[in-house]
Amino acid sequence: MDQIRVIDVKESVLADNDREADRTREALKKQGTYFLNVMSSPGSGKTTTLRRLIRDLSPKFKFGVMEADIDGDVDARAMQEDNVKTIQLHTGGMCHLDAGMAGRGLSEIGTKDLDCVVLENIGNLVCPAEFDTGASGNLTILSVPEGSDKPLKYPLMFQVCEAMVINKIDVLPYFDFDFDKVREYALMRNPDLQIFPVSAKTGEGFEALEAWLSRKILDWKKA
Repeated sequence: MDQIRVIDVKESVLADNDREADRTREALKKQGTYFLNVMSSPGSGKTTTLRRLIRDLSPKFKFGVMEADIDGDVDARAMQEDNVKTIQLHTGGMCHLDAGMAGRGLSEIGTKDLDCVVLENIGNLVCPAEFDTGASGNLTILSVPEGSDKPLKYPLMFQVCEAMVINKIDVLPYFDFDFDKVREYALMRNPDLQIFPVSAKTGEGFEALEAWLSRKILDWKKA
């Protein structure tokens, strides 16, 4: 009996995706537009964090936002209240965006006049981390109510990101959240991870986060 041929379809799909992602990065690099991919679980405060971050940095940079959801446009409408150039991306049931989907969104929003495009990815700590969107950088948000163990349970998310925001520090007194442990677990996955404790509600901690993103945008333009 002939040996059965086994073809790794996932590997092929990811390789094609990575090539498209590299083309996206190269094109955005030439025009000086920084592309930030923001990932987290549902309810971590992505939209609230991004609204405050963009409001504070808008005097320095021009932003565009791509809101990705399985359905609905609640987050996109919230962004538009701040007069931010925004489009809604629907994934049709898929739990992540790949490079092709992100590329289509970038074409639709138009990036030539933007300093930074932010993708608010699907709320999920697993699938979005598996696909390179072509972003210049990846950031994840972990909220205090989620607990300190998430870097242990979802290692890839923390490996592919260069920054982690710990949001909702204003509710620390009400939850059993160990800062030392979450830092230890996250740096175990990624020793170079930048960590920013913040409260999107009060604004505490945003100065350091805003300085980090400003440097990223400016460095992308210079390099």
